[in-house]
Amino acid sequence: MTVDPEPSGADPWPIDPSLPLGEGVYRALQDALQKGRLAPGDRLREEEIARRLAVSRTPVREAFARLLARRFVEPAGGRGIVVRTLDIGEVTELYMMREILEGAAARLAARHASEFEVDTLREIEAGFEAAGDEASRAESNRHLHDAIVRVARNRYLDASLEELKDALPLLGRTTFSVPERPQAAAAEHRAVVDAIASRDLDGAEAAARAHIRGALRARLSMMRIAERS
Repeated sequence: MTVDPEPSGADPWPIDPSLPLGEGVYRALQDALQKGRLAPGDRLREEEIARRLAVSRTPVREAFARLLARRFVEPAGGRGIVVRTLDIGEVTELYMMREILEGAAARLAARHASEFEVDTLREIEAGFEAAGDEASRAESNRHLHDAIVRVARNRYLDASLEELKDALPLLGRTTFSVPERPQAAAAEHRAVVDAIASRDLDGAEAAARAHIRGALRARLSMMRIAERS
């Protein structure tokens, strides 16, 4: 079942004033996807989004065209467009690419990380373990993955992962809603950071790839449960 975005009386979504209006609207919608304000299956209508962003419908229409071109949304007949829901094949392909790229990032991080950067990774990982709810864990998890990519010091890898990250909100709810996943992810994080700290290139890549495979198993479990309900 599709739903509309938050009612028009709610707080407006911010637009970066330094950007041209069309680009600002597009980025605001991307941000809404990434932060869960828009979720798979949500219906988007020009009038509602224009009101939400306090802009005319023209830049919203342009942003919708870009989202359609990148397949973040899809037509919904007479009901406007909806945020796409990925099927199992697409989810598997997405995680396959994450495994390759994030494994490479961990390998490069093991080569380049300074002692200060290793300490920072350990602090972020500890923050994940201390997090008390799903949203906090998801945020700490993103910080750790982003930090590893920064330490990798490869602009082309960074660009590839940024492109991939744009699609992650289409997965829906974080895998940390699976009861056993937070504890397993914490152990996987420690293995990645420990290997980076030890300058173990092979170990860091293997640990990072194992971490993404664990996340995929949790994601597929969530999808199977959703199909049965």
